[in-house]
Amino acid sequence: MRTALLVIEIIVSLVLIATVLLQSGNRAGLGVISGGAEQLTGNKARGADVIFRKITAGAAVLFIAIAVVLVALQ
Repeated sequence: MRTALLVIEIIVSLVLIATVLLQSGNRAGLGVISGGAEQLTGNKARGADVIFRKITAGAAVLFIAIAVVLVALQ
């Protein structure tokens, strides 16, 4: 059980890192990487940012929940 949660925690942390890095900041952001996301959303940068924000929020909640469970199991 603990090993499975640790593996999931690592995967969630990598997703969290990736989505934070893919979000555009106050300036241009990583426009080269988000080029393919324009086709998914139809609304260039805004659609991709909304998707990345939702994924980031979900991953952050999941990361914290798993971390609390892992501490409780210890």
